[in-house]
Amino acid sequence: MLAWLPFRPTIRMRLTLLYGGMFLMAGVVLLLLMYVFFQDAVSYLSPRQLLFDGNSVRVTSPDGTVRTMDTAAFNQWQAADFLARSNSALNILLRKSLTMLVCLAVIAFVAGYAMAGRVLRPLGRITRTARDVASSDLHRRIELDGPDDELKELADTFDGMLDRLDRSFDSQRRFVANASHELRTPLAINRTLLEVQLSDPGVSPDLQQLGKTLLATNERSEQLVEGLLLLARSENELTERRPVELSEVATRALEQTRGEADKREVELRSKLDPAMAAGNGVLLERLALNLLQNAVRYNTPGGWVELATTAVPGGGELVVSNTGPVVPGYELEHIFEPFRRIKGADRTRSDKGVGLGLSIVRSVVRAHGGTIEATPRAGGGLTMRVRIPSP
Repeated sequence: MLAWLPFRPTIRMRLTLLYGGMFLMAGVVLLLLMYVFFQDAVSYLSPRQLLFDGNSVRVTSPDGTVRTMDTAAFNQWQAADFLARSNSALNILLRKSLTMLVCLAVIAFVAGYAMAGRVLRPLGRITRTARDVASSDLHRRIELDGPDDELKELADTFDGMLDRLDRSFDSQRRFVANASHELRTPLAINRTLLEVQLSDPGVSPDLQQLGKTLLATNERSEQLVEGLLLLARSENELTERRPVELSEVATRALEQTRGEADKREVELRSKLDPAMAAGNGVLLERLALNLLQNAVRYNTPGGWVELATTAVPGGGELVVSNTGPVVPGYELEHIFEPFRRIKGADRTRSDKGVGLGLSIVRSVVRAHGGTIEATPRAGGGLTMRVRIPSP
């Protein structure tokens, strides 16, 4: 709208011109209406019809009433009549002016709101893009068109920052994936060599014990590499989403966890109602499996783990509850970070994972555009509540 100006139309200049022009237009309208109203009010001061007869004066009112009075009484009457009619004209002018002021104020507020929305519309676009980026969509850009003002400069700066962040995160994910992939081969070779050595009946007991220790360490390293690979893949946003039945995903995860639960003397419970979600079935199955394994491993003998699925407005919900040690509330914000465990957990045992399970869960939830909430149970343990949007 202001592209014809010979200088850069900054946002301050645009607001100044818009609101200054509105004020000027309102002043012109007010001046014209005041002139019309005053002209109408003056009509109430029309002169009386007078008839002089010697020392007396006869006055005829607009309604036809005739009054006869002497000169002194006429002068008093004329002064009082002029004052009354002028007050009446001023009152009429005041009422019409107030009515006009209220109408102009309403019009000014509506027009100002519309103009402010038009000027600040790019800020709304920047805010929506920032909200999308906050939900792990680093590929979104503002790409704001329009005059070269402060808002376009802000949008271009924001786009440049997103480009750098996107390249940085992509480089980090590629590095983790490549490094993890390169580590799988030597770890597999080490495992094979150790298993071959342990299968030799002539190996001494000391070497067998050393081989079992090295094999357990190698197995833990393999779990770490697999977790890093899955974490790197799940950090990426899903480009293709398909309908997934969460109850079927939960059933497969339960079957894979049942053996470990029996070994640890943990009871598995389930309440699986149909719940449809949109996403990747393999990643969602891994999500349920990680939650179940975490609930089983950080439990107590004789405890229980309950898995439930249900349909909620806008998607499906998967809930995993378990008994176990009491979890302090201040620890909940850290349990989803990689390689973080609750204080007091044994960090040397390989049977409790490598500290990536819940990090992978959070990454899968983010990739699906869902939410995850962890709340401690009163008697110990946690309740994990995951919601995934529906197709």
